[in-house]
Amino acid sequence: MDSLFDVPAYKPLADRMRPAALADFVGQEQAAGPHSLLNRMIQKDALQSLLFYGPPGTGKTTLARIIAHRTDSRFVAVNAVTSGIPELRKVIAQARDARMAGQGRTVVFIDEIHRFNKAQQDVLLPFVENGTIILIGATTENPFFEINSPLLSRMKIIPLEKLTPAQIEKILERALADKVNGLGAEGFTMEPEALHILADFAQGDARSALNLLEQAALMVPPGTTQITAASLREILGTAFRRYDKKGDSHYDIVSAFIKSMRGSHPDAALHYLARMLEGGEDLRFIARRIVICAAEDVGLADPQALVVANAAAQAADFVGLPEAQLILSEAVLYIATAPKSNSATTAISAARHDVRTRDCGSVPAHLRDAHYGGAAKLGHGTDYKYPHDYPGAWVDQQYLPDALEGTRYYEPKENGFEARFRGRLKGRG
Repeated sequence: MDSLFDVPAYKPLADRMRPAALADFVGQEQAAGPHSLLNRMIQKDALQSLLFYGPPGTGKTTLARIIAHRTDSRFVAVNAVTSGIPELRKVIAQARDARMAGQGRTVVFIDEIHRFNKAQQDVLLPFVENGTIILIGATTENPFFEINSPLLSRMKIIPLEKLTPAQIEKILERALADKVNGLGAEGFTMEPEALHILADFAQGDARSALNLLEQAALMVPPGTTQITAASLREILGTAFRRYDKKGDSHYDIVSAFIKSMRGSHPDAALHYLARMLEGGEDLRFIARRIVICAAEDVGLADPQALVVANAAAQAADFVGLPEAQLILSEAVLYIATAPKSNSATTAISAARHDVRTRDCGSVPAHLRDAHYGGAAKLGHGTDYKYPHDYPGAWVDQQYLPDALEGTRYYEPKENGFEARFRGRLKGRG
């Protein structure tokens, strides 16, 4: 039987720095904070089957270790990559024997549980249901697509989010200060700039950050114990040099990316997308830029562009890399080749400018709310003309306040769909 606490001859820094208590756990306040359900379960030793769901390096295995440390249960770790049905049946049989012998319950931790196929997951179901085992799974994939519904319904899903750069910095600072498990005994320090660079480069992955910190410490020149920004850039290698997210090149590439889509140059847009992907830019950051460009620069010339961009943002976040590059590429090409119009941008800007800088007057009486007693006596809504009662569902009447009557904010362009809008609005007040 494998134990989660088998100690190898060498343990990486990321493994050594795993906290043993929730009080030392950084981040995930909602999932594992003082008032969380998980905390109450651990405090009362009243576990139920759980599923930790989130990106790599967010604490899934660490939380399982904390449970193992704090619970009175037997704890068995199973790797979904290397274990098959015979191994599962063996673990379950041992759990059943231990329970009958009065040795208590068994917690089975399965890392990467999404790698189990339906047959393997079905083996677990009856024993989770009858309490032979308490199952704790960890997955980076959406459980509603990867875990069988009957099994998922018997587990409490605990979602975990990417850590913020500030939280990563706190974890790195602990590792530098810790004289027992960290680098404190060797006196390593880190330039503030280097700390910021590494925390940002790790993209919310604490394990990756600690692994890079350990590599940086090993590469420090003899006679010094300080990790500098320059030495860290060397450790991070070509990915960092191609795309320094704290430097001017970051903003230059983002700017060029947006301007290339706006300028209808698909090849340039793809080039800058590739540079951001190769540099490790956050997929959500890229997707947000695409959505903004769809609304700001394509706009009503092709309203479908915003639908495509938003769908791409959700799909890229769902599937992750490497497949997400195909989704983002499709959205970028659609927007770069679509007709362009900034009419929605200029229209709302002009309308807000008026609201901020002038007295726009009151809402016309016939447009005011008439759904209450006495409204008619005030003249509210009495002269309102219901457009659907007129040919083409349109009738000429005043909509803007008196002070703005005749003002035009929206001027349709002659590109794409807006040419239709222009014709439809022509001649209307």
